[in-house]
Amino acid sequence: RIKYYILGVVYLKTIGFIGIGVMGSAMVKNLLKAGFEVYVYTRTKSKADDVVAAGAKWCSSVDECAEGKDAVITIVGFPDDVNQVYFGDENSNGIIKSADKGTYIIDMTTTKPSQAVQIYEAAQEYGLNALDAPVSGGDLGAINGTLTIMVGGKEEDFDACKEMFKAMGTSVIYQGKAGSGQHTKAANQIAIAGALAGTCEAIAYLEAYGLNPGTALESIKNGSASSWQMVNNGAKILDDNMSPGFYVKHFIKDLKIASNHAADLNLDLPMLNTVLKMYLELEGVENLGTQALIYKWKKEN
Repeated sequence: RIKYYILGVVYLKTIGFIGIGVMGSAMVKNLLKAGFEVYVYTRTKSKADDVVAAGAKWCSSVDECAEGKDAVITIVGFPDDVNQVYFGDENSNGIIKSADKGTYIIDMTTTKPSQAVQIYEAAQEYGLNALDAPVSGGDLGAINGTLTIMVGGKEEDFDACKEMFKAMGTSVIYQGKAGSGQHTKAANQIAIAGALAGTCEAIAYLEAYGLNPGTALESIKNGSASSWQMVNNGAKILDDNMSPGFYVKHFIKDLKIASNHAADLNLDLPMLNTVLKMYLELEGVENLGTQALIYKWKKEN
């Protein structure tokens, strides 16, 4: 019942989607535009009003959102949230026990690689197909359907879900066994930390010497110093716009995951740990965008 084949390709029709936040809302809309039938659940129902108006169907629980679907996607906040939606609590059986055999269960939250392996192993026991598929690209990538999607799990399961992923992203790449998507996302966040810190320091330097940082960044953003962080978050910093394309609280979580896994291998990553320390020393920025790192120098938060 779960798998439909068109010209030998698995076709997924019904999708349960759990977690309607900054990213999830736009991702659901792109799935709807691509012709998928999407059922949604989030703890705060009002957050789903926009996607329900766009054609998604509301479910009253995690269990209902998982039952009878071809695939179930999750993109929630923190590892504890992931554990709750997959393994349940006093109010829910969780996705693992609620989804039908053969269902593709896909966690697109950035979480621990070890947790992705745990979900994969539990899924195997229940006859489910699990993938870890964290994303990068922020709110703009989610809105425009241009996310980078990094996928771990069985390659045949990745192939079955590829068209669904393409409705949400333009760079959709299989990384390897379960947990590999999460390790790749950790590397992505490490690289972002350096690029963002570099952009903030460049702006601080320009302002300290009385130059117009907007004029200067207009020059250097087209050269070898260019980065997504400079072009996008640099512009937000210059406009004093701290709205979240990606929350500080979630970036701190991601950097801690990367730092802890590096420590497990005795791998010294001083830039990562320095940027993480900067964020932890700031106060009152948890619900701002990651560009709020500039307050390390401006002290205006």
